[in-house]
Amino acid sequence: MKPEEGYWWYITIEMDDGNEEALLSLADLSGSIGSEFIETSGKSVLKSYYRSTKSLEYWLGRVQETTEPWPSVNIVDMGKIENKNWHKTWKDAFPPLEVGEKFVVMAPWHKEGYKGDRTALLIYPGSAFGTGYHESTQIALELIERQVTKGGIGIDIGTGSGILSIAAIKTGAKKVFARDLDPAVLGEARANLELNEIDEAAVILEEGDLLEGFFGTVDFLIANIVFDPLVRLIPKVPEVLGHKGIALFSGLTLKEKAEFLAVLSENGLVPVDEAAKGDWWGVAASSSPGKSQKKDI
Repeated sequence: MKPEEGYWWYITIEMDDGNEEALLSLADLSGSIGSEFIETSGKSVLKSYYRSTKSLEYWLGRVQETTEPWPSVNIVDMGKIENKNWHKTWKDAFPPLEVGEKFVVMAPWHKEGYKGDRTALLIYPGSAFGTGYHESTQIALELIERQVTKGGIGIDIGTGSGILSIAAIKTGAKKVFARDLDPAVLGEARANLELNEIDEAAVILEEGDLLEGFFGTVDFLIANIVFDPLVRLIPKVPEVLGHKGIALFSGLTLKEKAEFLAVLSENGLVPVDEAAKGDWWGVAASSSPGKSQKKDI
């Protein structure tokens, strides 16, 4: 069932008043296609909508997984919304979004109307993470813009929608191995590659858990996931990067910054660049600190 056929699922979550930004970020991470706040006293309450192409139980599981590190978040309601013009609402929820100095993220139906000169990343909003509207994805895009060099070969861990691989190719990378643990999202990533007219030989889609089963070296690594899998990933990063490579990590909160920098140091990786938006933070790290744009972090 497609959104234009007449219904979406909704799940409502709440936490203490003043946490609106955190709720929006959690909804986006869980795969929400749009959200709205509900006025109430003493609580921040967010009603988020999900595509009916998957079951309510599936989306409930995604929300529970996403909010698990946030014990103060409660799920208070869920159900089906019918008899609205969801097709228009859904499309209106994704206006073109400028990111960094040169990118603009947009759904394909905005392509013809866009008159700017930025590099367009065309993404069809789906259930895979990475529409470009979440702060962690924007951070990763900014780091790609600054750190990925022309002709390089890279690997994208947890590719989701494929947006970061697409950005790397459009920045000048020669090839990207795009991996995801969930095989269901690879079809969406493939569709987005086609939207952006990227040759299938330039982005190699693979099912895989982090770097398990990957052999060889790359010039850059991108991982926009969350803290725990990033920490599991890091010990294998130096051998994949070799001496001159650079790793771009996002999906982290500012509260996790100090601990994550310590893990990088323990594994011989030196931070050379960083970016932050709201409560979210990302970092570029290299085993060769003189290689890239070094910043005080």
